[in-house]
Amino acid sequence: MLRFDDGEVAIREFLPEDKFRLAELANNTKVSDNLRDGFPSPYTVADAIQFIDMCLKTRPPQVFAIEYKGEYVGNIGLNKGDDVYAKSAEIGYFLGEPYWNKGIMTKAVRLICGYGFISLGIVRIFTGVFSYNIGSQKVLEKCGFIKEAIFKDAIFKNGKICDEVRYAKLLSQ
Repeated sequence: MLRFDDGEVAIREFLPEDKFRLAELANNTKVSDNLRDGFPSPYTVADAIQFIDMCLKTRPPQVFAIEYKGEYVGNIGLNKGDDVYAKSAEIGYFLGEPYWNKGIMTKAVRLICGYGFISLGIVRIFTGVFSYNIGSQKVLEKCGFIKEAIFKDAIFKNGKICDEVRYAKLLSQ
């Protein structure tokens, strides 16, 4: 089982028993409001089981559980591209609300970037953040991601239109 940690925060492969905690933390509109509509809301144990099963079948692993002080607190992953984008990956993550503003996601992003650059052979990691998600933008900037662009009126979420802020981190940075 793959596991990377910095002593306080770890990313690791999922365990089947994570399903209950995943469903508990993910079933929160403050979480789903910052994620794409493919993220179920409400989020059930059945959703968690399906997601964990998919993650455990993917080799090499691309999505991991985040642990804080030994407790499951969220997810983080890289979606590796294909074709001409085979050396790029999109990063995505969520953290349960009780764990916000503790520096956990910054540490988890650093861990997964190291994994992506070293183990997956990625040279570029990117993401798009909803303009109102200032916390996620700060995490990416602390981790060395560069704001590449703002896509005006690119997002339609919860009946509202907002900008998407695009970030990337390169292996050569």
